[in-house]
Amino acid sequence: MNKEDIRQYGYDLGADVVGFAAIEDYKSEKSPDPKTLLPGVKSLIVLGYREIDGALDSNNDRISLASRMGAMDISKANNYRISRFIENKCKVKAASVTFSYPLDMTPPTMGLVGDISLRHAAVAAGLGVFGRHNLVINPTFGSRLIYTAILTELQMVSDPPVTEDLCNDCNLCVKKCPAGALDEEGKTDMMKCLRVSQPSGIGGMIGYLRKFIGATPEEQKALLMDPRFLSLYQASFIGFQYQCFNCIAVCPVGRENRAGSKKKGKKKA
Repeated sequence: MNKEDIRQYGYDLGADVVGFAAIEDYKSEKSPDPKTLLPGVKSLIVLGYREIDGALDSNNDRISLASRMGAMDISKANNYRISRFIENKCKVKAASVTFSYPLDMTPPTMGLVGDISLRHAAVAAGLGVFGRHNLVINPTFGSRLIYTAILTELQMVSDPPVTEDLCNDCNLCVKKCPAGALDEEGKTDMMKCLRVSQPSGIGGMIGYLRKFIGATPEEQKALLMDPRFLSLYQASFIGFQYQCFNCIAVCPVGRENRAGSKKKGKKKA
């Protein structure tokens, strides 16, 4: 089985882009060595799924989140299918790295560093280049892709890298970031970003619990009916609740006609 067999299978499952990287071409200073995840790893398969334009352009963050959740769900299932496909057909090991979570929540990184940097994996697999917002810009879909990866013992060469500088330096991502997380070029202040993009995350929950524990019984009754608590409760079973997509939504790259995005043999969806 060659790369194109796997690529076509990824397209058939609904991925919008599929790329390959030899493990030696994947470079990420902060993430752990991929060999600690799969000792015999030789290659990375990277798949991208586009965000829905109408959802990103909505002023309702629940609509935007619903699109992100859909992309996460299909990508997780497809990673499992492709990993199983490789193991069944090629009799080599494969392992899935999903978007966003689960994360290593132990010190010192406390969930801020993934087992694989999916951004660096996407660049290594020829799917895009970094922009001013420190996200990957794809030639066709711009910033509007989420990525997943599969580690495999299959030996595959990297796809050709994107050499064009796709970022047009408009700085809209910097200007529209409500957290000021992109003020320093080449760096994303993750704590600033998380406070705005995930206000119902673990930090928000801890803060609310501290407030609740120190309150009087009457205050506690009011706190249990507070919309803030209800949002935290909803997040407890939904998972990560992203409430800011500005840096993705305002990026103008890839917003034009995508008629040329369908690869040969790819099923339309």
